[in-house]
Amino acid sequence: MKTIGIIGGTSWESTVTYYQIMNERVKEACGGLSSAKLLLYSVNFAEVESHMSAGEWDDVARILGDAAVRLEKGGADFIVLATNTLHIVIDSIASRVSIPFIHIADATADAIIEKGYKKVALLGTRFTMTEGFIKDRITARGIEVLVPNSEAITRIDDIIFKELCLGIIKEESRHYYESVIEDMKAAGAEGVILGCTEIGMLISSDNSALPVFDTAVIHPEAAVKAALSD
Repeated sequence: MKTIGIIGGTSWESTVTYYQIMNERVKEACGGLSSAKLLLYSVNFAEVESHMSAGEWDDVARILGDAAVRLEKGGADFIVLATNTLHIVIDSIASRVSIPFIHIADATADAIIEKGYKKVALLGTRFTMTEGFIKDRITARGIEVLVPNSEAITRIDDIIFKELCLGIIKEESRHYYESVIEDMKAAGAEGVILGCTEIGMLISSDNSALPVFDTAVIHPEAAVKAALSD
């Protein structure tokens, strides 16, 4: 079994999901007392978010790059960055190490293609919904990606940073996300990408009008598949 390196803490609520999913999938695959071999470097999200808000992406890349270097030195065979938004600096981070990254958009695109879908909605932070670092990578695989209108983008982003990243769950926010997904279904989406690893705290296949592609599940599952491959 290969050793998985995780850059986590962005936020720690979703990193918990990564750790749980990885260990559950290894146990399912290998049985008995099996668990995942992994190294976790958890950054201080307050420090990272302050640089994000100020547009200081070089500083974000420096912090995450330092984490990647520590994981490589610790013996990780490959790395996952346990967040969608910070993949905006993935190239800068990856340039600091010699081991590969599993990109969250690649894993997500694989899951969508497996279902045969051609048009999906994307929910996430403002950065993820408006910039191309996730959308373009998925679109390049022949999948059309829809995003909500500007008003919805603002509210979705506010809920992520002011509630979910703080571990706050509000039913009114859950209902709002549900209504946005219904709107995206009406616009022709066949599925919805939960393109922020905290959104699964509100939305699941049980309350979504569309089939769900939860990146906080898809990404760690892809990491386990790589860890158990020859």
